[in-house]
This record gives sequence, structure tokens and C-alpha cells, in this order.
Amino acid sequence: MKQQNLLGALGLYVTFIAVGITGPSALADWKQWRGPTGQGHSEAALPIEWTETKNITWRTPLRGKGWSSPVIEGDQIWVTAAHEDEATEEERSERLKANTGGQPVVVLSKVRLHAICIDKHSGRTIHDIEILRKKAPQWAHKLNSYASPTPVIENGKLYCHFGAYGTACVDTQTAQVLWRNQELYVHHENGPGSTPVIWKDKLIFHMDGSDDQYIVALDQSTGEVAWKTQRSGEMHKNPQIRKCYGTPLILETERGHTLFSTAADWLYGYDPDNGEELWKMNYGFTGFSIVPRPVAGHGLLYMSTSFMKPQLLAVRYNESQPQIAWSYKRSVPSQPSPVLVGHEIYFVSDSGGMVTCLDALSGEAHWQERIGGNFSASPLHANGKIYFHSREGVTTVLKAGTSFEVLATNELDGELMASAAVDKDALVLRTDKAIYRIEER
Repeated sequence: MKQQNLLGALGLYVTFIAVGITGPSALADWKQWRGPTGQGHSEAALPIEWTETKNITWRTPLRGKGWSSPVIEGDQIWVTAAHEDEATEEERSERLKANTGGQPVVVLSKVRLHAICIDKHSGRTIHDIEILRKKAPQWAHKLNSYASPTPVIENGKLYCHFGAYGTACVDTQTAQVLWRNQELYVHHENGPGSTPVIWKDKLIFHMDGSDDQYIVALDQSTGEVAWKTQRSGEMHKNPQIRKCYGTPLILETERGHTLFSTAADWLYGYDPDNGEELWKMNYGFTGFSIVPRPVAGHGLLYMSTSFMKPQLLAVRYNESQPQIAWSYKRSVPSQPSPVLVGHEIYFVSDSGGMVTCLDALSGEAHWQERIGGNFSASPLHANGKIYFHSREGVTTVLKAGTSFEVLATNELDGELMASAAVDKDALVLRTDKAIYRIEER
């Protein structure tokens, strides 16, 4: 359930034009999931080859478990992690009576949620702070973690979100927790996954559970609720098909700034200032548990409907009522986000590692090739190369273009569930065991 989803760590909107992305420099600090523009792009000259001993500047073991991606500001790299105390068999049996989804899950007696800071030059751990704890937390899917949403960092403040377990703000210099909010609740069923975005003075995130579905904004200064909007679309009768794990995307449109929000069966448009619903669009079929974050360009929003036979939809978003321009159904991911490079859009399937390149305007396939492996992390585009990170710890580097070309295959010791971060010409990767700085040496 990688979530791994996020926009606006600079407090600015992102504008998309016909041939790519403008806005914050792609060499700026990596303050949010998928980088300065939130779309998985960098201009860095990253290495294409590495091993556990080649092109590794440092490797730092990480305590706890978490699939959140690294964020970077100044000299600091931050991730979140969970320290888990397993439930007794009696506790597990009692609580799983309510598990109507029948998924393979982890049940805990207690979870302690941490924020970890690494010096980006030396790899030294500077801070490891417990910021929240929860007794008898909801169960989580075995593929997920209790620290999957990626934090956002801005102007010396780290905003950590853990779904129904709470949200907190940390001063990155003093390592003090400035505020906590543990008042918001939904039943995630599979654990937290949605990543927050920053808009002006607000922190915005999805809360789409099996029991309740809404989007909410917190005041960055206090953590108090600034606005909260219930989902208005008709929901499926089965509560398991109401949940979602998406991350919103804010675009400048012909109508002004719009927050695009992927939820079960519906794409919503909201005013990010006050949460007012501007419109909603039904997918026309069942789509739920959405994890991938949309990307946008050419006046189109590209999104996966995730589980229940996922489709990639291209949505014309500047019309008075957004409309689906085209859809694609073969080997569409339920977890990794797509990446848009010029006039091509690329994505990799969760299982089997099938990579697809489509014409972004028409949806016609240029190629579809298998690289192998299983995927949760979202791909990264840098300097004409696309990096795909598998759960088996393998990164396959492809040349961006309308023909398939593998440039390199690299393996690390551990699982790659988190998406990559970039610092200048260095790649920052988090496995289930450690965090790495990778650069030409």
C-alpha cells in the first residue's frame, strides 16, 4: 500500500504545459514525495550503475519499519518509521473478528511512530524522535507499514502524517514536536497510505476509510482543522470498496487553483483554500484502494483507478465538467505512480515488472516490455533516464523514449518499497534495512 503520494512542499502551485513541467527547479531540495514538482522528475546527472560497494557514498542502517520516502531540506534527510509491538494471539483473534476484508494483516498491541534525521553529507543519524504512539492500533496489510505516508518538509518544519494514528509537526533544528493532532479517524482496513500536501498555510490530506470518507486541511501553525469536506459521491454498498489511499494534486486551471482528489469511484475537484467541492466525475466502473498519485500535462490528468482491474485514465481537466479523453487497461499499476516525460507516459505493473510506454495524447502504446520483479515504489525520471525500483531491491534504468532500451540493472541488499529522492547529483534510496547515498565516485 505504498502511498506514496504528494505536492507543494514549497507552498507553491505547480503549473503544467504541453511539453513538460515548470515551477520549482528540479534541482531544488527534495521536500516532498516525488520531488520539487511532485511528479517524479529531476534534472540531476544521476549514476546509472551501483552495487553495495560501488558508487555508495554512505549506507546508514535504519531502526523500525517504514515505507515513507526520504525528504531533504538543507543538510538534512528525513524519513519516518514505526516500532511495532506484536499483539498476543488472544488480542489478535479478538480484533480480527472485525476484519471483513479478509486480507493478510499485521496486528499490534502498540506502535511507536518516529521521525529520523540523517546528515546528508556523512550519513550520520542526527535525530531519532518518537513523535506519536498508539495502543491497539488498527491492523495493517502485510505489504504496508504503519509509517508509509511520506512527510513534507518546509522552512525548518517537518509535517509527519500517519493516517488515523495522527499528524505532527517537528522543528527540524531543535527536534521538538510543535503540535500533534490525533482527533481525526477513519478505518483504513489496510493501514495508512495517503501522503499530505501543502497549500499556502494548510496541510491537506485524504481520509478515505471503509466507514467514513473525507478530505481535510490542518492549519500548519497549530494543527487545528481549517476545513473538512465529506465525499459526496454515491458509494459502493460494500464498505471494503469505499476505502482509498490516494494523494491529491493541486493544479492551476482555467478556473483557478484546483485540488484534484482521487477517491473510490470518483475524481473530485476542490477549492484548496476552503475545501469547497467544485465538481466530481465518476469513473464509470468500480475503482477503489487507489494508491498511485496522478501526474498531469498537455491539459490532461493521468490517474490509475487502482484495484478491481485498474485502468489508466487521461482526464481533460480544463473543461467545465472534466471528461475522460482515453483509457488504457493492460498491465496498469495498482501501487506505483506513472511518470510523464514529454509526450510519453510510462508505468510499471505491480507484479511481473511489465513496463509500458504510451503516447500521452492518444493513449496508443509505443512499447510494452517485461523487466521482472514486483513494484510498489514510483519511478523517477532524471536527465533522459527512468529509474524503476522493485520490491526485490533491484533498480532497472531505462532510456526514456519510444523504443525500449535497458541501460543498467542494479541490486541492493533489501526491499525497495519507498520512492527515490535526489540531492544534487546523488540518488537517495531507502530499503527496508538502510538508507543509501549513491553518486559517481
